Amino acid sequence: MSRKGDCYDNAPMESLWGTLKNELVHHTRYKTREQAVREITEYIEVFYNRQRRQARLGYLSPALYERQFYARQVAV
Repeated sequence: MSRKGDCYDNAPMESLWGTLKNELVHHTRYKTREQAVREITEYIEVFYNRQRRQARLGYLSPALYERQFYARQVAV
């Protein structure tokens, strides 16, 4: 973490929340809190982390980017 008041720490999470709201939450009406938790968790764990490609990661999913990162670390 950087110093107090440095917005760069918060930027990745703000981006995730914005994407989550635009792609899922604002288009869904949940009947129960449990349903909301289940669908949001599934979105993050299954779709966002494993399938959704992201420009800032070279159009790779976060999971694939992480695997490639650690594979390069082992190779060095």
